[in-house]
Amino acid sequence: MTRSNALGEYLRARRELVDPADVGLHVAGRRRTPGLRREEVATLAGISADYYLRLEQGRDRNPSPQVLEALARVLRLDATATRYLLSLATARRRTQRRPRREVVPAGIRQLIDVIGLPAFVENRMFDVLAANRLATALSPRIRPGENRLRSVLLDEAEQDLNPDWEQAIGGMVAAFRTSLGPEVDDDPRLAQLVGELSLGSELFRQLWARHDVVPLVGGVTRMRHPEVGMLELRREKLPIDNSGGQVLVIYHAEPGSETARSLALLGSLAAEQVSPGG
Repeated sequence: MTRSNALGEYLRARRELVDPADVGLHVAGRRRTPGLRREEVATLAGISADYYLRLEQGRDRNPSPQVLEALARVLRLDATATRYLLSLATARRRTQRRPRREVVPAGIRQLIDVIGLPAFVENRMFDVLAANRLATALSPRIRPGENRLRSVLLDEAEQDLNPDWEQAIGGMVAAFRTSLGPEVDDDPRLAQLVGELSLGSELFRQLWARHDVVPLVGGVTRMRHPEVGMLELRREKLPIDNSGGQVLVIYHAEPGSETARSLALLGSLAAEQVSPGG
């Protein structure tokens, strides 16, 4: 089996995204390839060009934190991306094990059933492990067995729900890589998913090749729901302790807002659909 070179791939991807002018370099004429050259990165970071080449090629996998922090400055990485770079250098390839069935804690299952807001649990690969009725009413694809990234990238009905789809998908792919962490090449299920998405979406291939990472936090999202209209929601992502990376996702609206009233209506419609005779 070919040994993973996640560190080298990350360095190369980020190097190609840096404009030489942004690091004070004057470039005469047009370059054949984008970004910085290897020798430029090495010079700016204060290391030899040969050593930097070995890092990119995976022939040296033990750079010091000082070298990585210097490279992070040259590559203009933010705090999240710098931590990711450091984690790639310290990760050790694990022996592949048979995937274990993931179990959502009983207390979390009870919480999403009684919370009265759209809520679901996803794992590090964005697989939906549990969801309440209101979350599924918000989007039919938010249900156990579905993968959120697959749904958003490949399902046109899911895309129709999100009027800001093109702007949002870049952040979602970057959050996906952040969630996976440095063991991105260790799981055959992940390789299968990335392969499927790469074949099905040119946009995913482009975004995945950038190696972007972002903080795993919530945010504001808009949804165009076919029954209750436009919704402006806040999405919270809350890590579940001792769960192997599971996250509780909750959607909520500004109290008293039109969206809050629409969510209440959606809840009533969902309840009617499952009530006797409904």
